[in-house]
Amino acid sequence: MLLRKISLFLLALACASQSFAQQQPVPPELAAKSWLLLEVSSGQTLTAEKPDERLEPASLTKLMTAYLTFAAIHKKTISVDQALPVSEKAWRTGGSKMFIRVDTQVPVDDLLKGMIVQSGNDACVTLAEGIAGSEENFAQMMNREAARLGMKNSHFTNATGLPDPQLYTTARDLSLLASALIRDFPEEYKKYYSMKEFRYNNITQPNRNRLLFIDPSVDGVKTGHTEAAGYCLISSAQREKRRLLSVVLGTKSDSTRATESLKLLNWGFISYDAVTLFAKDQPVSTLRVWKGETKEVKAGFTSDLSIVIPKGYADKVESKFIPDPRLIAPIEQGQKLGILQVSIEGKPFNEYSVVALENVPLGNIFTRIIDTIRLWFN
Repeated sequence: MLLRKISLFLLALACASQSFAQQQPVPPELAAKSWLLLEVSSGQTLTAEKPDERLEPASLTKLMTAYLTFAAIHKKTISVDQALPVSEKAWRTGGSKMFIRVDTQVPVDDLLKGMIVQSGNDACVTLAEGIAGSEENFAQMMNREAARLGMKNSHFTNATGLPDPQLYTTARDLSLLASALIRDFPEEYKKYYSMKEFRYNNITQPNRNRLLFIDPSVDGVKTGHTEAAGYCLISSAQREKRRLLSVVLGTKSDSTRATESLKLLNWGFISYDAVTLFAKDQPVSTLRVWKGETKEVKAGFTSDLSIVIPKGYADKVESKFIPDPRLIAPIEQGQKLGILQVSIEGKPFNEYSVVALENVPLGNIFTRIIDTIRLWFN
């Protein structure tokens, strides 16, 4: 009997001391072909199912069209107030429309609303032609931008997402694209993607993203649907200072893509906490510099270093800074100076590059000679 009690006690102790890796939150199962949940600020994937399976993106393609349009506006290639001509090709493009008329001119601002809120294919082609001269040229721009963003399993052939055998992407690639759009164009994202309806040419169309009407924390992003792709939804929500992004591909109905996306977002917010280890420009350490104009350099991060961990583990996070040996000037701001090793309950979690927060130019000839001599004996 005593032996049995001891065995039960040891078993309970073993269960209580399970490692961090063994106590990850159990993700929900979704009625979809593929999905991924991303914590935007840290870039951490919280859960995923077949994230690298190539699938048809349907109107999720329009995220890349929007990204390139916002980039063109920032580069002053086009302006928001500029009116673009509507070609016959744009007017005849099938699928969803904002109902622009051929041989008229439509402001870029309206075209963006027509593309993002109404999912207008005619608006997409008009923007593509206005930026690149033709939709074919624009598709080449889309592929170059996809490569730059690290979208390794994507290929674009048009600006709309209309079916094409060579048009494909993945849940992981779409998370990279959507998070880049939110990060690189925050004002445009805020202005356009939370709009619940848009009226053009005396026709009012609601945003197809049902979550905008259900959850006030959701402020985007985009729906997509074709027979082959099924019903798809990329959605993003911000609660307090945390932003999650879900990609749900290949559900069987409009309502299912909304409920499954919300299920994924709620699970992420409930199951995980975000911990900021170091704020932007906060020194992790001050390091000795040889042969420099100054003898020290501050090392840290150029943006907040945040990690996402299961709830209840915030006080179990530890970090250790390992600097590079013998830092010799000149040192440029942003130059890697070492790594920060992060562990949870003593188990390795991740490593992050620590960089110079300031420049350290070469010192004068006297300083360089003295430090050279010192280094011989150090």
